[in-house]
Amino acid sequence: MEDEALTTRRRFLSRVSLALSGLAGAVVGVPILAYLLSPLLEPAPDQWRDVGLVENFRVGETVEVAYDDQSPLPWAGQTARTAVWLRRSNETDFSAFSINCTHLGCPVNWRADAQLFLCPCHGGVYYADGSVAGGPPPRSLNQLPVRVTDDQRVQVLPRPLTQTISRA
Repeated sequence: MEDEALTTRRRFLSRVSLALSGLAGAVVGVPILAYLLSPLLEPAPDQWRDVGLVENFRVGETVEVAYDDQSPLPWAGQTARTAVWLRRSNETDFSAFSINCTHLGCPVNWRADAQLFLCPCHGGVYYADGSVAGGPPPRSLNQLPVRVTDDQRVQVLPRPLTQTISRA
C-alpha cells in the first residue's frame, strides 16, 4: 500500500512538474513568437519620405540622399538613418535605387565618371538603370517608387517596386 501511494505521488508530482514547465515555456515563448511574427501579421504602413526640393537635383545627376527610416516595430523606439540613390532623368522624372547590393546587401557606390554602381565588397557592378553589369549580384538593384508633390518636393517610398529591371 505504501508503494502504491509513493508511485501515485511521484506520478502526480511528475505531471505537475511537466505542466509547470510547459506553462513556463509558453510564458517565455509566446511573446518571442509575437515579436518575430508581428511584421508579417501587421506590416508597417507605407510612408513616403521627403528627400528634398526638385530644384536641388540636377538633370542627369545621381546623388545619395539620406532620410530617417523609422523601425517597423513601434515598441522598439529606434530610428535608423538610411539612404537611396536618386537620379533625375529629365525635368519631371526621377528614379530611386536601394543603396544595398542584391548579392549580400553591401552598400554600393556611384561612380559618375563610369556611370556605374559598384559594390566594393564582392565586385558587383550595376549600370545606371540599376541592371546587373557584372559580378555576383543575382538581380538588379531594388528600384523604389518616387513622386513629386504639388509643392515640388521629391518623396521616396522605402519599399521596393515589385518588378525589377532586367537588361536583355
